[in-house]
Amino acid sequence: RMVDHMELSVESSGGGRPPPTPQISLVGLFLACMVAGGVQYGWALQLSLLTPYVQTLGIPHALTSVMWLCGPIAGLIVQPCVGLSSDKCSSPLGRRRPFILSGCIVISISVIIVGFSSDIGYALGDTKEDCKDYTGPRYRAAAAFILGFWLLDFSNNTVQGPARALMADLSGKHGPSAANAIFVSWMAIGNVLGYSSGSTDKWHEWFPALQTRACCEACANLKAAFLVAVIFLGFSTAVTMIFAKETPLNPEVAKQGEGEATGPLAVFKGLKNLPAGMPQVLIVTGLTWLSWFPFILFDTDWMGREIYHGRPDGSPAEIAAFQEGVRQGAFGLLLNSVLLGISSFMIEPMCRKLGARTVWIASQVLVCIAMALVAILGAWSLGDFGGNVQDAAATEKGLKTSALVLFVFLGLPFAVLCSVPFAMTAQLAASKGGGQGLCTGILNISIVTPQMIVAIGAGPWDELFGKGNIPAFALASVFAFASAVAGTIMLPKMSKSSFRSVSMGGGH
Repeated sequence: RMVDHMELSVESSGGGRPPPTPQISLVGLFLACMVAGGVQYGWALQLSLLTPYVQTLGIPHALTSVMWLCGPIAGLIVQPCVGLSSDKCSSPLGRRRPFILSGCIVISISVIIVGFSSDIGYALGDTKEDCKDYTGPRYRAAAAFILGFWLLDFSNNTVQGPARALMADLSGKHGPSAANAIFVSWMAIGNVLGYSSGSTDKWHEWFPALQTRACCEACANLKAAFLVAVIFLGFSTAVTMIFAKETPLNPEVAKQGEGEATGPLAVFKGLKNLPAGMPQVLIVTGLTWLSWFPFILFDTDWMGREIYHGRPDGSPAEIAAFQEGVRQGAFGLLLNSVLLGISSFMIEPMCRKLGARTVWIASQVLVCIAMALVAILGAWSLGDFGGNVQDAAATEKGLKTSALVLFVFLGLPFAVLCSVPFAMTAQLAASKGGGQGLCTGILNISIVTPQMIVAIGAGPWDELFGKGNIPAFALASVFAFASAVAGTIMLPKMSKSSFRSVSMGGGH
C-alpha cells in the first residue's frame, strides 16, 4: 500500500480556480496536518502486526500476501476518485475536510472490527474452546478480520489524498516544501508511536478485561493497541478539523468541468501526454517497489519465523517465540522510522550535491545488499549453511542483533524511496509546464502494480521452495539490482540546482 494519491488540481481537471485560503502560521500548519500522524499510527500497527496475526486465525502463510491486494486496488481506484471529488467539493466544511472526517470515521470502525475479529468469530459460531487450548483455524474470525482489513485500507486511501492536498492548499507563504516536510514529520511520529505500541507485550496486563475465551494475550495486545490508535486518530482528526480552515468552493465553480473523464480513467487518459523522461521513471519506479514490497509485507513475520524459529500455529513455545520475534521486528521498525525521519532531512542536500539520479541508484544498491543479507541471515538461522558452530547461543544472539540492525539500516534507503521518485516526477512535470498532479497519479500506477504482483506471487513463490519468507527476499535483492542497472541506463539526468524548489512526496 505504499502509494501516493493523485493530486489533480481543479485547474488541470477543468474545475476552475480553487478558492483563496486564509494565511496560516507555521504552527497552525503543523497542527492542521496532525491527522497524518493519526492515520500513520494505525498503518504502522497494520504493517507490523496483521500479517502474523491473521495466520493465528487459520489463514495459511502462502495466502497472507493475497490479503494485501486491497492496498494497491484502493490506491488505484479510491485515491484518484476521491482526489478529483475533493477538488470539486462545495461543502461548507471545505473541499478536503469532509473526506478526511468521513474517512477517519470509517477507519475507526474498521480498526475495531479488526481488533475484535476473534470475538466476532466466537459470537458467530467459531470454536467455543478456550484460546489457550485451541490453536486451530477460526474461519469466521478470519472472515471478519479480512472484511475489517479491506475496509481499513479503502478508508485509509480516502483520507491520504485529501490530507496531502489540504497541506498544499494551506501552505501559502510557507511553500509546498515546508508543507511536505511537516506531512512527512507527522508520518514519522505516527510510525514511532505505532511501532512502539506493536513492540510491547504488556497491553494485556494493563487492560486485562480485553482478554476473553476467544482472545488470549497476543490478541488482547493487538486489540488494546488498535483501540489506542482509534483514540489517537479521533484526537488528531479533531485537531485537523479545528486548525485547517478552508474556504468553501463556490458551487458554480464546482460545476465547471462536469462530463470530463474522472477517477482512474483520467489517469490512463493522461498516459499519452507524459513529459519526456517520465516513462523511464515509471519503469525504474516499478522495479524499485518490486524490491521493497516483500520486506514491507513480511518483515515482522520473517523475524518471528526465520530468526526466532517460531510459528503462529505451533506449540505454545513456538507461538511464544513467534510473538517475541514479531515484537522485536516492530521495535526494529520503530528505530527504522527514527532513522527515516532523520534521513529525510538529508535527501535534499544529497540530491543537490550528487543529483537525484545518483542518489536513487545508490540507494537501490544498498537495498540489493540488504535484501540479500536478509535472505542469508534467515537461511543461516535455519541451519541451511554455516557449518558446525561451537557456541550456538552466541551465534543465535548475533543473528538476532544483525537482523535488528538490518531493520534499522533500511530506514536510510526508504527515505530515498519516499522522496526522490516523486521529486523527479514533479521536476519533469514542471519542465513541461504543469500537470504535476496527473504525473503523480500515473506514478501511482507504477507503485500499485508491483504491489499487486508481490501480493499475488510472493506466497506461492515462497511455498514453491518451502523456505518461508526467504525466497521472496532473495528475489527482492534481484529486483533491487535490476532497478539500479535500469536507473543507470534509463533515468534522465536532472538539474541539481532545481531540486530545492521541488516538493517531495512520501508514500505509505
